[in-house]
Amino acid sequence: MSAQRAIPCVLMRGGTSKGAYFLADDLPRDPALRDRVLLAAMGSPDARQIDGIGGADPLTSKVAVVSRSPRADADVDYLFAQVAVAEAVVDVSPTCGNVLAGVGPFAIEQGLVPASGDETVVRIHMVNTGGLVAATVRTPEGRVAYDGAARIDGVPGTSAPVMLDFLDVAGGTCGALLPTGRARDEIEGVAVTCIDNGMPVVVVRADALGRTGYESRDELNADASLKARIEAIRLRAGPLMGLGDVTRKVIPKMSLVAPPRAGGSICSRTFIPHDCHAAIGVLGAVSLATACLLAGSPAAEVAATPDGNPRLVSVEHPSGELSVELDVGMDGGIVEVRRSALLRTSRRLFEGRVLVPSAVWPSAAERRQ
Repeated sequence: MSAQRAIPCVLMRGGTSKGAYFLADDLPRDPALRDRVLLAAMGSPDARQIDGIGGADPLTSKVAVVSRSPRADADVDYLFAQVAVAEAVVDVSPTCGNVLAGVGPFAIEQGLVPASGDETVVRIHMVNTGGLVAATVRTPEGRVAYDGAARIDGVPGTSAPVMLDFLDVAGGTCGALLPTGRARDEIEGVAVTCIDNGMPVVVVRADALGRTGYESRDELNADASLKARIEAIRLRAGPLMGLGDVTRKVIPKMSLVAPPRAGGSICSRTFIPHDCHAAIGVLGAVSLATACLLAGSPAAEVAATPDGNPRLVSVEHPSGELSVELDVGMDGGIVEVRRSALLRTSRRLFEGRVLVPSAVWPSAAERRQ
């Protein structure tokens, strides 16, 4: 019987996603070897991920790598990895705001950050984008609480709230909130907004592509002609946003929008990048909500946003809605995002060790043999 290597791992739900959480010290330092280990752990490439712990869906094939941060303004570093399901690809170019919701609780329970009072604020440096977020975690009696009354669409039941306050995420990947310098561009004959307020997103009106924007996830995933047109726009948008060739990247995300129909601010259908999201990513929602406030953008044309500042923008998605609080102003004619915040929940699901073949990552003793 061939040996296997056991790696400490925690499986957590973060927001509407699920992933494997690792301490950085428990994984290889070499990025290429680390990626091979993550592919083996998740069971990729395979449509069912039958030989790993992945859930055969982009929303459940995610990884968080966490460590103490050397930065004075952060407690922990968080590296996100999107492990492709059917391809041998690990993409660390984006971050994930849903998985982010589990980082604070994970850091406290792994001893990286001490609990302090009934609530503990964990300052998280998002390594992928350079952004900072303050996560407020409930810690009564010095222990992370997962039970509570907070509810988010896309997750059954209620849980303790995790408040995410994004401190510096605008342009984290693309270098600017509006990487093209405009709120409105035209790609493939369609008006779009290319925006990065924590997640690079291309926003396009669904009716500009001949759809209502209210189609179900299954309908959109079966719509081959629509997906081909969306991908053509995405591939053109990548270089315009400073992302280069995005053929094998999961960014930019593509968000189809329509007028709200369930009391929210805007209706969305987001592709990540080729499959329609069952809900919407946290930072994708932040970027889309910000686009709603930009005069002349396709999103602003169909959105119904409240007056005042800060504004609570409710983003409808296939599983419900996600509300984003935004404080947006102008600085010398340039749009400035002063604050982005929203509520998520998380839960620790499993803790133990994930096994990968020694052929993928042999021990020092095995290498000497």
